[in-house]
Amino acid sequence: MSKSATLIGVAEQAGVSTATVARVLKKNGYVKEETRRRVEEALRQTGYRLNGVARGLRTNRSMTIGNFLRSTTHNPFFAEIARGIEDEALRNDYTVILLNMEASRERERLGVERLIERRVDAMIFTYALDVESLDIAAAAGIPTVQVERVLDRPTSAVVVDNAAGSVQAVEHLVKIGHRRIGFIGGDPALYRTLGVPSAVEEERLAGYRQGLQAAGIGYVDDIVFLGRYVAAGEDPITAWGQMGMRHLLQASEQPTAVLITSDVLAAGALQVAYEAGLRVPDDISIVGFDATIGRFLSPALTTVSHPLRDMGKVACELALAAIAGDTTPQVVRLQTKLEIRGSTGAPSSRRKSQRPAEP
Repeated sequence: MSKSATLIGVAEQAGVSTATVARVLKKNGYVKEETRRRVEEALRQTGYRLNGVARGLRTNRSMTIGNFLRSTTHNPFFAEIARGIEDEALRNDYTVILLNMEASRERERLGVERLIERRVDAMIFTYALDVESLDIAAAAGIPTVQVERVLDRPTSAVVVDNAAGSVQAVEHLVKIGHRRIGFIGGDPALYRTLGVPSAVEEERLAGYRQGLQAAGIGYVDDIVFLGRYVAAGEDPITAWGQMGMRHLLQASEQPTAVLITSDVLAAGALQVAYEAGLRVPDDISIVGFDATIGRFLSPALTTVSHPLRDMGKVACELALAAIAGDTTPQVVRLQTKLEIRGSTGAPSSRRKSQRPAEP
């Protein structure tokens, strides 16, 4: 085969999308006759082959599932879900092929193409970066499942009630006496501009607002910091948590507690609190989110626990059901649970509202 003998290379030569190429190969879905001829000519010129996928993908199972992770290096969140998928797959005599996307849409599309060639029976995305990847899989007749973040395609999905998790956290802090509760989390507007579904950020922020409102507490802008979850490049992965805590500690009246929507962000916030001479929870209480590394921090982090292994298990169950012929999309919403540990306590009567020394 020539160097252009890839699904993307064929699509570029024919001047169409990779999903259209997949439909022509699979003979599945409508394609204009003129477009079909261009694709077929590009296939001949490049020597592209799909290793028999178009002839028998759905009749002969490979007993493999493709699992796409946004990243395996920045957050244990993805690895825990992957473990749940793998455990359930092994129980059902399936093998999982794991692909690490590192937030690259091109890498994701190439991965989908390679797994089509390997004749996988289903694909799971935690989470999908590009709708075209889902379209390519669908055109090849491969069922897909999305986890946590859901692009606008009719696939099965596993999500979590993030808003309820934030409400739980705020209720806990209010119950132990806090009234000035800050927030550090992902910025919905930022993630929308990056082309990433922002429902997770919107729900967590909305739950924070809802919890405050239910307690009769006003929303205060200067103790809310919205940004990213992890830093890129050479910055430590906790950089955004550090920036968020520094911002909150410069408020005219500092918070006595903070809800932080990622354990990784919370780790950065703990670092800054320590540098500023604040004791957790004596001077400031901190609640994390997702229950990935919180139990390893000092003090151990009170956190809104995601059922990460269960998310993977359910995603695999949905994939196996689709392989067996149940192609009706299903969305399963799992619940969070607040795990109370050592990072939260009643606000101290000794705590002063002035700003600490610069960390």
